[in-house]
Amino acid sequence: MKLRYFPLAMVTSYLLSMSALAEQTPSFTKEDLRVAAELRDEAFKSSKDYEIVESLTTEVGPRMAGTPGDAAAVKWGVAKLEELGFDKVWTEPVTFPTWKRGVETAEVLSPYPQPLVITALGFSVGTAEEGLSAEIIQFDDLKALSEAPANAAEGKIVFIKNRMERARDGSGYGPAVAARGQGASEAAKKGAVGILIRSIGTDTDRMAHTGVMRYEEGIEKIPAAALSAPDADLLENMIRRGKPVTVKMTIGAKNGEEYTSHNVIGEITGSEKPEEYVIIGAHLDSWDLGTGALDDGAGIGITTAAAELILRLPKRPKRSIRVIMFANEEQGLVGGKAYAEAHQDDIKNIITAAESDFGAGKIWRIDSKVKEEALPAVKQMAKLMEPLGITYGNNQAGGGPDLIPLRGKGISVFSLRQDGMDYFDYHHTPNDTLDKIDPESLNQNTAAYVIFAYLSAQMDGDFGTGFNQK
Repeated sequence: MKLRYFPLAMVTSYLLSMSALAEQTPSFTKEDLRVAAELRDEAFKSSKDYEIVESLTTEVGPRMAGTPGDAAAVKWGVAKLEELGFDKVWTEPVTFPTWKRGVETAEVLSPYPQPLVITALGFSVGTAEEGLSAEIIQFDDLKALSEAPANAAEGKIVFIKNRMERARDGSGYGPAVAARGQGASEAAKKGAVGILIRSIGTDTDRMAHTGVMRYEEGIEKIPAAALSAPDADLLENMIRRGKPVTVKMTIGAKNGEEYTSHNVIGEITGSEKPEEYVIIGAHLDSWDLGTGALDDGAGIGITTAAAELILRLPKRPKRSIRVIMFANEEQGLVGGKAYAEAHQDDIKNIITAAESDFGAGKIWRIDSKVKEEALPAVKQMAKLMEPLGITYGNNQAGGGPDLIPLRGKGISVFSLRQDGMDYFDYHHTPNDTLDKIDPESLNQNTAAYVIFAYLSAQMDGDFGTGFNQK
């Protein structure tokens, strides 16, 4: 046997590097896991999550970005976090252009005169005061419109009839929503004077779904609105009869002045590493048609209540926890972008983050985005969630819409995936109201979030950085 000898300095360096790796690898003590389990169980003894969303939807209600409801929501958020005893509460400015809805009506003029239920899409231009009347031209989806010959819709109102598919994870939304976001500019390229789309939703109620759209630079801006599902069906049936269908739409929407709202932030300050922190949050704004109970009052209630449970402990966790109520998610993740920009020099201190923004259905899976050596700790965390009906999924988490800008800067994120089978029945409609929330399901969400937040703040080691970095 040939013996090999290594210089002392090399051995010492190796041992130090292994020691450093051990320090950075996440781990929980038995006491950490015991406390997390107690917090989980305590979530079902409290109605704080429901009380918070009830307060927001009752005392504030609709809170579209740039409206008096937005200002009232910021004031409410600060007062609520202070009332609950957060160690620090503050706001950070978020500035953006605004949009005002105005009148919105539509009707079939011929061959079968009937009223239609529509809602203007966010940032649509308005029609002339007397409205806009034109023949309808139908397309199956955005792709069909894009591939149509130039001037195919000259002088007409485009109708895109594509339907969103229902799915537990909401995966039907992405393919369908392109029609809302890009349809107006594509229609204008084909000579259209207006556009109507089937609402991006999964319900059959005679309520239209709003949502933001964007105009392509240098392309004519035409009025854009969504039809309720039954009215889209009605239009399809009329077109099927082979006669020209003429529709009149009147939209009073217009752009407003620039406005400054605020991200509202509450912090539980860590006992050992207060400069490092975990983010849990949701967006504070909503659309103006409903009271924003599911989108995203529920997320505000879940994440705030989870933090409030941790506040009750006799000792703060090692790291800080920040609850962020993001401003203006609905019109372009504006609050999330503002937070990422304001804290770009602080990214290294963000241990991980998760956002609740998919209604109030029960969480069924937890996904992570962490370094490989952190996965055993993640699976320990997931094990504590098993009594809640939650399983571990994969290491490809997205984190949530408002976390996209931070995720682009490389932070670790988690996705606590909710059951969204009926979420898009109510999404962006007048039907997004408190009665759609099941308190027990809300408790289950809070229980999962309190496990995630507490263990992430209390653990030794870290989850890593540099993921998805742009």
